[in-house]
Amino acid sequence: MFFNSIFLLFSFLVNSGLGALVFFKNRPYKKVNLIFSFFTWALGGWILSVFMVYYFRDTSYMLFWGKLTFTTSSFIPSTFLYFSITFARERHILNPYKVFLIFLPTLVFCGLSFTDLILKDVAFVDSGLKTNYGPIHPFFSIYLLIYLIFGFISLIKTYKGATGISRLQIKYCFLGILFTAISGVTANLILPLFGTSKYSTIGPSFSMIMIGFIAYSIIKHRLMDINIVFKKGTTYVLLLLLLFVPSFLLILLGQKIFFGKIHYLFTVMMFSVLFLAALLFHRIKPGTEKAVEHLLFRDRYDYRETLGRFSKAMVSILDLHSLSKRIIETITQTMGVEKASFFLLNDEKGTYDLFESRNVTLTSPPPLLSKGSPLPHYLQRMGEIVVREELAKGANIQELRDVIQQMALVEAEVSIPLISKKELIGILNLGYKLNKDIYSQEDIELLTTLANQTAIAIENARLYEDLRRSKSYIRRADRLASLGTLTAGLAHEIRNPLVAIKTLTQLLPERLEDEEFRNHFLNIAAGEVERISNLVNELLDFARPSNPKLEFEDVNTIIDGMILLVTTESKKKNIQIAK
Repeated sequence: MFFNSIFLLFSFLVNSGLGALVFFKNRPYKKVNLIFSFFTWALGGWILSVFMVYYFRDTSYMLFWGKLTFTTSSFIPSTFLYFSITFARERHILNPYKVFLIFLPTLVFCGLSFTDLILKDVAFVDSGLKTNYGPIHPFFSIYLLIYLIFGFISLIKTYKGATGISRLQIKYCFLGILFTAISGVTANLILPLFGTSKYSTIGPSFSMIMIGFIAYSIIKHRLMDINIVFKKGTTYVLLLLLLFVPSFLLILLGQKIFFGKIHYLFTVMMFSVLFLAALLFHRIKPGTEKAVEHLLFRDRYDYRETLGRFSKAMVSILDLHSLSKRIIETITQTMGVEKASFFLLNDEKGTYDLFESRNVTLTSPPPLLSKGSPLPHYLQRMGEIVVREELAKGANIQELRDVIQQMALVEAEVSIPLISKKELIGILNLGYKLNKDIYSQEDIELLTTLANQTAIAIENARLYEDLRRSKSYIRRADRLASLGTLTAGLAHEIRNPLVAIKTLTQLLPERLEDEEFRNHFLNIAAGEVERISNLVNELLDFARPSNPKLEFEDVNTIIDGMILLVTTESKKKNIQIAK
């Protein structure tokens, strides 16, 4: 009975706490949060009243708290029904008249709970708690069952028309209610109808499950899929059975061996402390590790933070040369690496060209690694970081000897493959650290993450380079197409002044002595030649575009020149031009 009382008190605290959590999370105001909070507090009041009934041995106190259990529990059906109607349907508003009808039976049974019509007497006997119910008790049970049934029906209707997160919320609600209803209704309604209340203390405690599931569905914005909940729940239950049950039995056995008797209260307290310590260890472990690294291993903490930030930031660098230079500089400076080199795949040649390096003794010409070379082939096949010191342990294998030899050629202690779409697109080689430390497992994991981000950044830079090159080709094609159109027009424009010059040249022998004609001819010929020269210059300017030069012009002068240009042809065709 002691453990039942403790469990009841714990259930009261959990339910009340979850109700308060949902209530204070009610920003902005939501009706469903408020109703759920009242529902949980009604459950909490019922559980507390049951606890008090078992706590006191005085008949008068037991009867008072027994009546109070019906007072508080009379609010449970109505708040549950109202909650079921509004849950996942925030816009569904009941008029005040319907709300009053829902809570009317609650007010009636709340008033009757302090009479002898529901509960007459409570007493402890040898078989346990003995209750003497009044004539209204069956009607109270019917009221409770009817409201629960209507609440379920309301949730089912909402579930059928719901989608997305609302549908998943109702699934959580059903799952929580399922566990609670089966145990609570059986222990507190069905069994008392057959004259026994010895299991009444078990039912209220199961409400924690329902309240927990519903509170999670209300507060959490991104709910876990219900199938994952079942999978994880089953996993946790099995782990509890496999780990905690043997531990609990060992504690009991240890007490029996060393103390000669078993103290169940001490066992529960000790087991609870160990369980709490295990939970806290899992929670505080990451923060503690980070704090220790920050205080005692400041350098390692700083370089991890730096590389972590850089791996996220480098995807925005779209120039391959700038990217490779930043990678080499960041890694060598942050990790304290003496030498580093960066090889990038050249698709046209089928080789890995040296793209960037630091403190590496370069041969002339710079070293090239073909796709079939030992190092690229091994990295492509393994798909993971290679450490030369580790490969040396298998130096009796010819393939590994060739890989080690090629790593020595590029002065690499560690070779990091950069793989994208299952293809090795680059190799990042790092030499020894300046402090002569080894590359730890933590370093390898960090470099692996960095390699994945680097491969993505390289692909982005290449795609950007291809896009820029494509735009250049498109501009060139457009310019050539425009040039063809311009050439056709230019031929026509050049032919017009040539026709004028030809005509004047044909007339010149006949009017050679005419000084006015000669001067007129020279002016026209010079102007037409100047026009042809300007057309050619414009064509050259189009081929080599420059900044436009804008200046004011006299429109009359331009028109006079055009009229003069076509005067001869117009006279031949008897056309007069009026300005």
